[in-house]
Amino acid sequence: MILHELGHLVAARSCKVSASELGLGLGPKLLGFSMGSIRFSLRALPLGSFVRLDGTALKQRPLRQQLNVHLGGVVFNLVAGALTYGTMFGWINLLIAAGNLLPLYQHDGWKCGVVLMRALLRRQSQPAEWVFTFSGGFASLLIAWGAIRLFV
Repeated sequence: MILHELGHLVAARSCKVSASELGLGLGPKLLGFSMGSIRFSLRALPLGSFVRLDGTALKQRPLRQQLNVHLGGVVFNLVAGALTYGTMFGWINLLIAAGNLLPLYQHDGWKCGVVLMRALLRRQSQPAEWVFTFSGGFASLLIAWGAIRLFV
């Protein structure tokens, strides 16, 4: 997960979007340290990870840069998966990349979908985003069910 978040961080930096924290895990902070302007933290619940970006600055960037930042983690996972293909580390990275492309709420696929929807509509539409969120969750469940059926 740290590799995935580093991908977002590198992409954000290349697009001049500031980030204040890279967190591994969720919930209460157990420990942390700062390196430059970034705070690295380890959290109590090992259920996810995040990079705290300046969302206002990100929304002001061109469409391509917004997508680059949201897909930066997936790209890092795909590269790591390809370079270590056939190993457990390679498979984990490929699975993380695939899972983050699903249009699940707050995952990279969902964030890219919202960015594209806003660009197509030329505005923010809460009803459209609500429909996208719920239909994306339903589609993700169908995809996961299909994938499980393939292997079980």
